[in-house]
Amino acid sequence: MSATAVNVDALIDAAKGRVTPLIYTDPDIYQLELERIFGRCWLFLAHESQIPKAGDFFNTYMGEDPIVVVRQKDGSVKAFLNQCRHRSMRVSYADSGNTRAFTCPYHGWSYGVDGQLVEVPLEPKAYPQGLCKEKWGLREVTRVEIYKGLIFGNWDAEAPDLKSYMGNMAWYLDGVLDRREGGTEIVGGVHKWTINCNWKLAAEQFASDQYHALFSHVSAVAVLGAARDAAPEDKALGTGQTNRPVWETAKDAVQFGEAGHGSGFFFTEQPDANVWVDGEVSEYYRETFDEAEQRLGRIRALRLAGHNTLFPTLSWLNGTATLRVWHPRGPDQVEVWAFCIADKAASDHVKAAFERSATRAFGPAGFLEQDDSENWVEIQKVLKGHQARNTAMCLEMGLNGERRRDDGIPGITNYIFSETAARALYRRWADLLISDTWEEINQRTQKFQEETVK
Repeated sequence: MSATAVNVDALIDAAKGRVTPLIYTDPDIYQLELERIFGRCWLFLAHESQIPKAGDFFNTYMGEDPIVVVRQKDGSVKAFLNQCRHRSMRVSYADSGNTRAFTCPYHGWSYGVDGQLVEVPLEPKAYPQGLCKEKWGLREVTRVEIYKGLIFGNWDAEAPDLKSYMGNMAWYLDGVLDRREGGTEIVGGVHKWTINCNWKLAAEQFASDQYHALFSHVSAVAVLGAARDAAPEDKALGTGQTNRPVWETAKDAVQFGEAGHGSGFFFTEQPDANVWVDGEVSEYYRETFDEAEQRLGRIRALRLAGHNTLFPTLSWLNGTATLRVWHPRGPDQVEVWAFCIADKAASDHVKAAFERSATRAFGPAGFLEQDDSENWVEIQKVLKGHQARNTAMCLEMGLNGERRRDDGIPGITNYIFSETAARALYRRWADLLISDTWEEINQRTQKFQEETVK
């Protein structure tokens, strides 16, 4: 075990709610993350709706490795390292499209959509000794699995299968993916922007932190609530039952945190979305509630607000239709990719309303997104100081309040204003970095979960 790995374990004491923020700044830790987290966890690649036909491709990343996801002739999906085997140039540059081959612009090596090397310019003269093209195809991502339209990739042949990896988090994810017959699709393109902060700040907030909304977003919520009350007939401003904060009116609230994954939501009695969601979206949720309730049960069908992270970097917000990936770009920068995800069965008019709502609130210039980004950037600035990045943070909220519910909501839970999911995320993060095998990782996770719920 490397010295860095030992130090990582010393920086996390999840049982006591202690995290040393050096984990957000250290370049050696970051390199270890690329190897042991992004090199062996399941990572979201694309939605099936983005590559519907044979030859369709979508370019993305696994950590900092460029990846091209391709629909095959037989309808299956493969993913490849976007790297020519000759001199490491990219072979695919467009964000997405349809192609018969990927050709390197440097020396012209050409690969089929199945990743096989099919053409080498001047091959007889340049390689008189012969070139075994079968050996030099694009490097294929070891494992690709699809869950209800979402395509995931994993480099590690020994990792658990995707459903086992998701565990109880699949129950929470289904609340977005399985509301209506036909599933979901991505609407519009992909918003991309960079934030000068560590990727874990964003992933943790979406896993665990509803607490910040009381303060960071209070002005936006107050303005929208006041506007709605002043003009209730204006559907574009939302159609909630009251402008009192949901944490004051909800009858119950849950935070889930397990194996690095996290989720939080309030229980509501009416299928009304957040105040910043377009009124047409709120109306759509009410009109389709019966179908969603039949498919998901009442609790999940009513869940039209809430935050979620599937460890390490896939996050989404219920009701707001934003799905995003936190692509790391060094220890102090993250590239955000935000997608609008909507029910495939919705009308084009409603899908446009979904996209409008998601962009307005959580696009790169969204009035809520900017609050979050500013917080994370300021934290990263503070952590430039030697004393600051070595001063432990307090993650004790809700400590020892974890329990397993008996009402069908799965996993280890707590009240929403807790840091159960944050503690689970950082413990899983550390276990991945210090463990050599998935057996060891899972043993550590199991031990922590048993100690968490007495």
